[in-house]
Amino acid sequence: MKLRFEGLTADIESGARILLHELGVEMSEDGFPVRIGQSEGELVVGREADHAYIRYGAKHQFFRGLGLLVQHSRQREAFHIREQQQFDQIGPMLDLSRNAVLTVESFKLMLNKLALMGMNTVMLYMEDTYEIDDEPYFGYMRGRYTQEELREIDDYADQFGIEAFPSIQTLAHLEEFLKWEPIKHYRDTKGALLVGSERTDSLIERMIEAATAPFRSKKIHIGMDEAEELGRGKYLDLNGYESRFDIMLAHLDKVLAAVRKRGLKPMMWSDMFLKLASGGGGDAAYYAKDTSIPEEMARRIPKDVDMVYWDYTHMEPGDYEKLIANHRPLGCNLVFAGAVWIFNTFGVNYGLSLNASDVALQMCKQEGIREVYATMWGDDGNEGNPFAALLGLQLYAEHAYSEQKPSWAHLAERVKFCTGIEMDTFLLLKDLDEIPGQEPNNAKQSNPSKFLLYQDVLLGLFDKQIEGLDLANHYAELEQRIRDKRCPDAGLDYLFDMPEKLSAVLKRKSEIGITLKHAYDAKDHESLRQIAKSVLPAIADAVRDLRASHRIQWHRMFKPFGWEVIDIRYGGVLTRLDTASLRILDYVDGRIPRLEELEQERLVFSTTNRFNHKGVGWCSHYYRMASPNVFYHVLNPF
Repeated sequence: MKLRFEGLTADIESGARILLHELGVEMSEDGFPVRIGQSEGELVVGREADHAYIRYGAKHQFFRGLGLLVQHSRQREAFHIREQQQFDQIGPMLDLSRNAVLTVESFKLMLNKLALMGMNTVMLYMEDTYEIDDEPYFGYMRGRYTQEELREIDDYADQFGIEAFPSIQTLAHLEEFLKWEPIKHYRDTKGALLVGSERTDSLIERMIEAATAPFRSKKIHIGMDEAEELGRGKYLDLNGYESRFDIMLAHLDKVLAAVRKRGLKPMMWSDMFLKLASGGGGDAAYYAKDTSIPEEMARRIPKDVDMVYWDYTHMEPGDYEKLIANHRPLGCNLVFAGAVWIFNTFGVNYGLSLNASDVALQMCKQEGIREVYATMWGDDGNEGNPFAALLGLQLYAEHAYSEQKPSWAHLAERVKFCTGIEMDTFLLLKDLDEIPGQEPNNAKQSNPSKFLLYQDVLLGLFDKQIEGLDLANHYAELEQRIRDKRCPDAGLDYLFDMPEKLSAVLKRKSEIGITLKHAYDAKDHESLRQIAKSVLPAIADAVRDLRASHRIQWHRMFKPFGWEVIDIRYGGVLTRLDTASLRILDYVDGRIPRLEELEQERLVFSTTNRFNHKGVGWCSHYYRMASPNVFYHVLNPF
C-alpha cells in the first residue's frame, strides 16, 4: 500500500514514518491521497473513491487514526469512522522495578503499539531503577535507567503525543534500596523509609528531582501505597507510638512541598487513607464497602494530590459504584488504575483481566473518571512480560474511544491489526493457569503455571491442590494448541515459544509428585526405577529447553539484570530433579531404607483451594513454592 499525505505537519511526520514502516506501508508521491486536518476534538477517519481523510483533535489521536485508515483501507471499500475519546488520559503503567527493566529499544516497540491503539500516556513505575546523584546504592546492579535513557524514552513517546511520566515510591516499597547496609540510616522497616529524618527529607528531594528531570511531563506519581509498617520500626524506637495517619500526613506534606516547588502535579495511591479510615488492615479493609471517610480525616488530606483508586478483581458494576463513592469524601480528583494480570505467573490471567476491566472501564465512564491506567505488575521476579498483555491494553484503548462497551469481535480485529497476533492466540496464555478445577475465569488468581514448575518433585507441596485434575492431558493439549496457533511471520510470535515449552514441561511435571507418592506407597519399585531413570531426566531436558527459550525472550526485551534470579530458579529445578533421581535409585537398590520425603502425608498448601471453591491455589513467592524450609531469616534480613 502506498499513501500520499496532504497536510502532514512536522510534529507528526516522524511518528507517522515510524508506524507506516512497521505496518509495511510506503509514503509516496504516487500514493493514494490522504487529507489531514484538525477537528474540534473528535477523531474522524474515512475513505472515499478518490481520497482518504484523518481529522483529529489531539496529536495522539492522529496515530490511532492512521492505524484505522490502514486497517480499513485493506478492504479498498469506502468507510467513515467517527470516535469521541472518553478519557482525557489512558495508558499502561509498566512495572520496571521487579527485575525486568525494558531496554530502551524494547520500550520504543511498546510505544509503537500504544500509538497505534491511541493511548496518550505511559507511567514508568520505578522504585529504585533510576539514577540519583550521590546515591550509588540506589538501583545498584538493578538495571537502573540513566537520565539519558529516560530522556530518550520521553523524546520517542512525544513523537506520538504520548505523555511519559514517572511513578516512584516516597514512603514504602523500597526494600531493594533499603536492603543495603551502607544506607541503613534511611531505613525505618524492611521496606519503609525513616520519615521525619532530615537525611530522608533530603533523599526525597533528590528522588523527585532525578525522577522528573528527564521528562517533559509535570506529572509524578509519588506512591505511598501499602505502607502498613509505617512508624513501626526504627521510627517507633526514636519517637514512641504515634498515629499512622498523623505520621503519613506529616510526611506527605514534606513530599508535596518538594513537588510543588518544582511545579509538578502529583498523584498517589489511595489505599492507605481508606485502610486507616476502616481501622487499618490489608486489602480487605481497602475494599470494605462500608468504609466511611471521617470528616476530620477528609479535612486534613491535601486536595492538590490526585487519588488513584486501584482495583484489579471486581466484576460487578455495583462494587465499583460503591468503592468509587467511598473515595469521594477525600475531596481529591479521582484516577482509576485497573490491571492486566501478568502478576506472578508465566501467562496472563485474561479471564479475570478482560472481564474485570470491561466492567471497571464502563463504570469509570458512568462515574465521570477521566484518567485511567492499566497496571501490569511483575511481582516476584517477573517471569512474564508486558507484551503478552497487549490484548488487555487493546481493551483499554477501545473503551477509551467508545461510549459503549466494545464488542469482542471489534476487539479481536483491532488487536490483530495493532499487534499482528490473533486474539485467540493471546487467550491461550490464560490456560497456563486456568486449568481443570479452577473457578470460572480464574477469578481467585490461581497461578499453577508457576508453582507447578518450581515445586519440588519429592516434597510435592501443591500435589494435594491438584489431585485428580488430569493436568498432564491439559498441558499436552495446550502445548499443541499454542503450536497450532503460532504465526512465524508475526514479529511478536516469539512471545509464545516460552509458553509452548512451559506446557511441554508441565505435561510431564505437573502430576509427577502424585505418581511418585502412589508408587512409593505401593512399594512399586519397578515404576520408581523407571521414573528415576527415564521420566525425571525427560523432565529435566524439557526444563532446559524452556530455560533456553526464556533466556532468549528475556535478553530480547529486558536488561540483563534480574535474569540471574530466573537462572537460579531453573537451576534449582534441575538440581532437585537430579537429586530426586539419585535418592529414588538409592532406595530401590537398597542403599537407603526409605524415602522420608515420600512418607510424609500430603496436605493442602493453603485454605485457598478447589475443595472450598477458591481455585487451585495461589502462591506469591518462589521460595515458598520451592521449599517449606528456611531460605533466609525473615526477621533479620540485613
